[in-house]
Amino acid sequence: MKDVLYSTVYSSVELGAMGFDFGADVTDENDSKVILPGPDREQSGKESQMNKIDLNNRYAIVTGGAQGIGFSVAEGCISSGASVTLGERDGERLASAVKKLQSTGRVDAVTLDVSDAASVHRATGSVAGISGRIDILVANAGITGANLKTWEYPVDAWKQVIDVDLTGIFLCCRAVIPFIIQHNYGRIVNVASIAGKPGNPNASAYGAAKAGVIALTKSLGKELAERNIAVNCITPAAARTKIFDQMSQQRIDYMLSKIRAAVSSRWMRLPRWWRGWYPRRIPLPPARCST
Repeated sequence: MKDVLYSTVYSSVELGAMGFDFGADVTDENDSKVILPGPDREQSGKESQMNKIDLNNRYAIVTGGAQGIGFSVAEGCISSGASVTLGERDGERLASAVKKLQSTGRVDAVTLDVSDAASVHRATGSVAGISGRIDILVANAGITGANLKTWEYPVDAWKQVIDVDLTGIFLCCRAVIPFIIQHNYGRIVNVASIAGKPGNPNASAYGAAKAGVIALTKSLGKELAERNIAVNCITPAAARTKIFDQMSQQRIDYMLSKIRAAVSSRWMRLPRWWRGWYPRRIPLPPARCST
């Protein structure tokens, strides 16, 4: 039972069904392109709606927090009362993100390379030294790597993807967990990808790394199950953030087609009477009159 409670892998579809909203927004009539709010997104007149939880007096680190999913997660944590430190290796992008978030709450920044153990150690110690504690880690930083067949993949390019996407999350967890254990409270969220489950063609390094993140999260959850520390993994589908700049159009089209196919398949498996049903359509029972 503790394995279920403390180590869970959620897809973006399952998170949506449970009521979690990371600000994802369908932007075309085919429901195939998803854009997450971030520093580079033009804001519409309609304010984005975020679920808020009580994170007052909590200190969070979000790696890859200067853009895309990481930026949105940081934004949500701040709106819920947390103090957030953004971790990013691009100093210019980091400064821009901090400037955008400063008006919403307490936000700091630290330059780090998640694939470098010494860099992660220094950054974690710096954050803990300033805040006195670390309660939350969102290990989100990642790259996509080359779009090549497995047998054509350069060894150095393979190692780079594994170093950032898998070893990077391991290093962050390894550095942060001792500080979390000191207070016997913590929440760790490792960001993998739906690609870590079925795998995608021409992206073997990325899929292997993300599958490793899922397994790593399960192991951590079991190791920390006796403490008040929850370890979870989310597996988002394709989101049109800056990471798309690293992909070929063929790979993007393939991933987006899988989203439509998955949604359509799940919808058709529902019984006919369920389709189109919404809780708000259930009429309330008539009020009883007391005499």
